[in-house]
Amino acid sequence: MFSKTVKVGSSVGLHARPAAKVAQAAADFAEPVTIRSEKGEPVDASSVMLLMTLAAGQGDTLIVESENEDAVRAVSYVLGKDLDV
Repeated sequence: MFSKTVKVGSSVGLHARPAAKVAQAAADFAEPVTIRSEKGEPVDASSVMLLMTLAAGQGDTLIVESENEDAVRAVSYVLGKDLDV
């Protein structure tokens, strides 16, 4: 299992539009990708609705996990960007 800790880069947090971009990045891989807060349960990173339940704001720390290292890198990259620019 690969994991990476990432700070949310979106200036408005992980609301619908940024969550959709993260979900699309996760859906590009065959292996499941999950995202969780430091103390929370993991959610399916390819689900916009589940990502929004994290209620993550800009600068919040999330953990991306998958059996596929490339998936972790790709999803972490998108999650860490300011997607509203």
